[in-house]
Amino acid sequence: MNADFDDARRGLVRLGFYTQAETKGVEIERLGGLTNRVFMVAGPRGRHVLRIPGNGTEAYINRRVEAVAARAAARAAVSPEVIAATDDGLMLTVAIENAATMTPESFNANPAAVARAGAALAALHRSGEKFDFRFELFSMIDDYLKILKAKNCSVPEGYPQALASADDVRRALNERELPLVACHCDPLSENFLDTGERMWIVDWEYSGMNDPIWDVGDFAVEAKLTPENERVLRDAYFGGTPTPGELGRYVIYKAMCDLLWTLWGLIQYADGNPADDFWAYANRRFTRCKTLMDSPEFPLHVQNVLRGEAQ
Repeated sequence: MNADFDDARRGLVRLGFYTQAETKGVEIERLGGLTNRVFMVAGPRGRHVLRIPGNGTEAYINRRVEAVAARAAARAAVSPEVIAATDDGLMLTVAIENAATMTPESFNANPAAVARAGAALAALHRSGEKFDFRFELFSMIDDYLKILKAKNCSVPEGYPQALASADDVRRALNERELPLVACHCDPLSENFLDTGERMWIVDWEYSGMNDPIWDVGDFAVEAKLTPENERVLRDAYFGGTPTPGELGRYVIYKAMCDLLWTLWGLIQYADGNPADDFWAYANRRFTRCKTLMDSPEFPLHVQNVLRGEAQ
């Protein structure tokens, strides 16, 4: 742990925020993070959050693009101000005071927080901000498969068949493409900070211009929302009951986020990331994906998108 704190102090100096001597008077607390090291930093210049990028993340994250997105999200008033960032992933942001880091459990216990999250995503999507990266689902799947091949890591049994069966999804989304907007693209519950009055969103590593409904469907999956809370989310985001086409996209992306993040989990497994059992993580996500794609309702949702019913 002392090595972590030493790295944090070096990061603060490198960012030009404190001198080496000044860091001796700075209090540092280690926070969470699946692939990065994150610290709360309290000193004479206030409270800030320092992020040190994880080893190997440079293979699939463009840190310059991430910093552009984080600053744009701050302008959209959904994310804290970025104080400093480097092209290799060091980042310092203003700490949000009196905010709880959300979890699936805390979201499901508080429908009002679910509604605030839906409203925050809607505010981001309607902000008009532009991100430098195009988050393209099937291109990212191809890229992740190439990374896994280079690492000699296999995919779960049945994955190639599931990917092939997603051709109808690809066609529906391509033929009924929505205007691209600034999206978070990785809406883990822990990337939401709730003050009780306002929901903030952090961690813009995977953000990009995307179909906005991706964020809504993926959020529901990551938060493991109950059916009742899924309705709360959709009502808050869409401003009422979604159309058949909107609901179809939402359900499609609930499956497709698992199809993509299965591969992300396998990359973490291949890299030896100790934060979780990523082999089990990947298999859980793929099982959930396949269950939804194999359900009798799924092709009906795809057809509703393809028909363009009141998108």
